[in-house]
Amino acid sequence: MSEYECMILEVSDHIATVTLNRPEIMNAINWQAYAELEEIFLNLQKDPEVRCIILTGAGRAFCSGDDVKEIMVQGAGSKRLRDVRPGTTPAARAILDCDRPIIAAVNGAAVGWGMDMSLMADFRIASEKAKFGELFVKRGLVADVGGMVRLPKLIGPQRAAELLFTGEVISAERALELGIVMSVVPHEDLLHEARVLASKIAANPPLAVRYLKEGLRRSYYGEYEDMGNWIGQTLGTLFQTEDHKEGVASFLEKREPVFKGK
Repeated sequence: MSEYECMILEVSDHIATVTLNRPEIMNAINWQAYAELEEIFLNLQKDPEVRCIILTGAGRAFCSGDDVKEIMVQGAGSKRLRDVRPGTTPAARAILDCDRPIIAAVNGAAVGWGMDMSLMADFRIASEKAKFGELFVKRGLVADVGGMVRLPKLIGPQRAAELLFTGEVISAERALELGIVMSVVPHEDLLHEARVLASKIAANPPLAVRYLKEGLRRSYYGEYEDMGNWIGQTLGTLFQTEDHKEGVASFLEKREPVFKGK
């Protein structure tokens, strides 16, 4: 087992389990967590022992999205957001380019970038306690590649638009009805069910599985870099708006936002 500042990595029986480990703030993603996700997924691609990856969260959440206080409020984070350049988020690129099958074992809330991250996986198995929400619109922002590319492919553009434009949070059962998740299981069975699937995959010829994954990506999801460039450029604009600042302030102050289109 390898323990990072924000993650735990375990590898056994050809299965790597990556656990987001910031349970005190519902596994919100800060700059360090983004860097660790990128490093871990790049390294797992180079490990010949790893044939399948399970991605999950510690505690009661899968991932509650960006750590608003650090990324959107603190000085260093604010400067980094002002300096946004076109391009896919490096952590997203590392997950999307990973040639090992990825199973998101969604143990609780998966909202904002947490939902997008689950969409970057090949499979989503949800606990009955899971929830999903594309909350970016509530902060005056656009979703990452998971929401903008993967979600419409899974559920169609109309349903994707509903989730993206409203920021509604939906239950695991609703996510199953829409086709976002493959199955919903009792909370205590989640990791077991994920490992059952991972073991079936890991028992097969690893090179064939990797090429099958690449073939599915090419035939169904296509390339994402153009969209990643557009997202980065658009976020660079939206981070400067009054509505984004109001979305963050209202969240921190626990009040309803008042947006002005500025």
